Amino acid sequence: MRWPIRRAWLQVAVREGFQSAVTLPVERALFQVWKRAMPGAGLLEQKGLPRRVIEQELGSDLVLHVDPRKLIRITDWRGYAHSSRPLSSAFLWDGEWDLRRGDLRYSSRYRFISDLDRHRDDLRHTARFRELKARLEEGRPWSSHQQGILLDSEERVLAYLRVYLSFLDDMAVRGFDDTRGKDALGVAVTREGRLLKINRGLHRLAMAQRLGLDSVPVSVKAVHREWWHQVTAGTTGQAALERLKVALAECTPETAPGPLDPV
Repeated sequence: MRWPIRRAWLQVAVREGFQSAVTLPVERALFQVWKRAMPGAGLLEQKGLPRRVIEQELGSDLVLHVDPRKLIRITDWRGYAHSSRPLSSAFLWDGEWDLRRGDLRYSSRYRFISDLDRHRDDLRHTARFRELKARLEEGRPWSSHQQGILLDSEERVLAYLRVYLSFLDDMAVRGFDDTRGKDALGVAVTREGRLLKINRGLHRLAMAQRLGLDSVPVSVKAVHREWWHQVTAGTTGQAALERLKVALAECTPETAPGPLDPV
């Protein structure tokens, strides 16, 4: 496990170092071209605008507070060609991704957290324990090189489950702490101006839903291009960003199924 763990950490360090030293400076320079309406600004907007730079520009204006029990719809990529998916580095997303929605109330994360809560007195009764124990008995214990975890004994399996239970109990006492997780709870804005959950932070969201918290912070990572055109109304640069900030404050979670949901 030692070398795979080090290799995973090294890959993350190299990727983040390259982004900081090379990618971000280039994106900042390109963003200034768009912001100042210089030649090529239209092409940059057509390409989607750099998400990371917009996050730096707008900061807390991209953070909204929502009722976690209303944030129940998530982008569903099943059957959606990988080549057709929007780039995670772009802030403007094209396509029909917002019409394909999953229901977080039936997600594996919510079932997992609820199961832990129900069987907190003896975690051996949880479905996750049975699954991990079965892998152990088959001689293929579950591991995560990224997290540095190897569940090669029943005690380690139970300790792993207790960590999640402790997070749930801490949230019940202290509320939602957005500094505890590695990533913010990401959302994207649909063509109708509604919020859809995207990846990252799904366990913490499931905990907030299980506990019935009143509010959690979510970070807008992308918006549908159609909605962007509606709110910016032909403006560009700082004027477009100001219109975006005003419109974001009115966005609420999408709760309805989508017309293109997979069966």
